[in-house]
Amino acid sequence: MYTLFTLIAHCKKFMPHNHQELLSVFADFMYESVQFAEKIMQYTDFVLFGKSLNRIKLQRLLQAFPAVQPPFDTFTWQDYQCVTFTAPQNQQPQLLQVAHSLALDCVPLQFDAQLTQAGILVMDMDSTMIQMECIDEIAKRAGTGEEVAAITARAMRGELDFAQSLRQRVATLAGTKESILQQVCQNLPLTDGLIPLVKTLQGYGWKIAIASGGFTYFADVLKQRFQLDAVAANQFDIEQGLLTGKVAGNIVDAKAKAEFLEKFRKSLNIPACQTVAMGDGANDLPMLHAANLGAAFHAKPKVQAEAKAVVNFAGLDGLICLLLANERRLS
Repeated sequence: MYTLFTLIAHCKKFMPHNHQELLSVFADFMYESVQFAEKIMQYTDFVLFGKSLNRIKLQRLLQAFPAVQPPFDTFTWQDYQCVTFTAPQNQQPQLLQVAHSLALDCVPLQFDAQLTQAGILVMDMDSTMIQMECIDEIAKRAGTGEEVAAITARAMRGELDFAQSLRQRVATLAGTKESILQQVCQNLPLTDGLIPLVKTLQGYGWKIAIASGGFTYFADVLKQRFQLDAVAANQFDIEQGLLTGKVAGNIVDAKAKAEFLEKFRKSLNIPACQTVAMGDGANDLPMLHAANLGAAFHAKPKVQAEAKAVVNFAGLDGLICLLLANERRLS
C-alpha cells in the first residue's frame, strides 16, 4: 500500500490541477480504507459456549473486556448455550482465561469447517474417546502397573521417545493372558458427548476415524460399536492366547497419525477445509496441526498452548457448537 501512495504522489506532479484534486480525494479514501481494514484485521470472531452459560456469566465476561463487540448471534444445541462475538485478537489469552474461570469454553473461529458439509473427524482414543489409558489398565490387572508408570514418567521427562516408551511398556506385559484384554474391552468408559457427536456428524455425512497410539484390540471394538470408518493404531503380538511383549508391525506414532489423517481425507476426496482432529496428548499435535480445525480436548498444557481450539469443559459433542457457530458466521 505504501507503493500505491508513492505512485499517487508522483502522478500528481504531472496532472492538471482538477485531476490532482480528484486524485487527492482518492488517496484520502484509500488511506481511510486501509486504516479501517487494519482495525478490522485486529479483531477475531469467537464462540463462547457451555451448558452453564447464562446472562450473568456473559455479563461478567463482557464487563472484563470493554473492547468486546456486542454478541451478534446466540443459539442453542442440545443442552449447550452458545454466543458468538468479536473481540481484539491480542486479548485472546486473557479472554480464554476469564471464560475458563467461569467454567466455559471460548474458541476463536479461525477455521473453515462447517457442520452441514461432508467432512472427516479423526480422533485420538485413550483419554479422548474413552476415559482410560488402556495399556495402564492392562498393566494394573497384569500386576505390572508400577513398572509401566515408571516408564511413562521417563517418557514425560523426555528420556524416551514415544516408540521407545511404547515398546518398553508392552514388554512388561509379556505372558499376560489375552483374557485380560477382553475384560478391559468389556469396560471401556466412554467420554461424555461421544455418542451425540458421532450420531450428529454421521447424520450430515461425515466420516469418522480413530488414530491412536493405543491398540487396535480396543479401537476395533469402538469402530464396530459406532460404525466408524477407519482405524490406525498399534497391534499387540499375541501367540496362543498370551501377549509376547512385542508390538506387531509398524508403530503408530505422532507422525503416523498426521499422515493417516491426510491419507484418510484423500481416500474420501474430502477437501482439506473440512478436516477436523481431536486429541489430548503431545503425540496428537502433528495431527491437530494437519487438520483445518485441530481441537485440544481436556488436553495437556503443551497441547492447549499449540492447538487452534481448546475445549476444557464441554463434552466431545461441544465440537458441534464450534462447527455450527462457524457455519452461522459464514452463512
